[in-house]
Amino acid sequence: MITGSGSQKVVGMDWSKRPGKPEISCDAANFENQTLLDSSSFVVVHGAGSFGHFQASKSGVHKGGLHKPLVRAGFVATRISVTTLNLEIVRVLAREGIPSVGMSPFSCGWSTSDRKMTSADLSLVTKAIDSGFVPVLHGDAVLDELQECTILSGDVIIRHLAAYLKPEYVVFLTDVLGVYDRPPSEPDAVLLREIAVNEDGSWSVVKPALQNMNKQVEITVAAHDTTGGMVTKISEAAMIAKLGIDVYIVKAATSHSLRALCGEVRGTIPDDWLGTIIRFVDKEIAST
Repeated sequence: MITGSGSQKVVGMDWSKRPGKPEISCDAANFENQTLLDSSSFVVVHGAGSFGHFQASKSGVHKGGLHKPLVRAGFVATRISVTTLNLEIVRVLAREGIPSVGMSPFSCGWSTSDRKMTSADLSLVTKAIDSGFVPVLHGDAVLDELQECTILSGDVIIRHLAAYLKPEYVVFLTDVLGVYDRPPSEPDAVLLREIAVNEDGSWSVVKPALQNMNKQVEITVAAHDTTGGMVTKISEAAMIAKLGIDVYIVKAATSHSLRALCGEVRGTIPDDWLGTIIRFVDKEIAST
């Protein structure tokens, strides 16, 4: 996402010493006549993946019950895992010269009640952005007023950030091209190019036109995923779209995801772009 760098040297920002690797020292000469690279203001939110879901699922952290030793131990293990992943992602960004800072929802005072968000202090996120940093948040184990604890999904975090920060668009990066009408591993699975969200939160497939318009979109969730998988993504994306913010679900590490991140697919969907766009459709405006 760094733009206008041209032939400028990108100065890595990770100077920490890591076991088995040579120490990276801070060389002031690297910064002589170095102008700060321009970068768009953006926020990164990542899930837990194999760094947290398995620990949470095995111990039942998402179901609550901190009074149980196994759940309490699982809460600690889950947080160790997700913060470890967060640090690794921040390291990768820092090596590319992106001034990122990790932010844990638990440490920032985010909490829930019956697994629904009740407290989300976003002031630190705003201050970090205003100071020129890229906040990197993650799915986390948090305290819950009714069931004592639960897992806060990165998808839910994104929705609250979107409602507060009003970004131009939101990009969900996944390991498949987008949303399909059935598990993408099945034969003849169809990539849904555009999904329209109505005022009441319901949604329908716009492109492509499915042969059976009443056909139910089938979605599966991995057994270890304690936050709902693609079901939660579509639900949260629909709520973001209701705010008038387009959401792109696209495969990571592809030209399609790069174009989405750079804002090249805003407006009319390019024919050669593969992914899913979820956007709000105002029926009153559409009918005029």
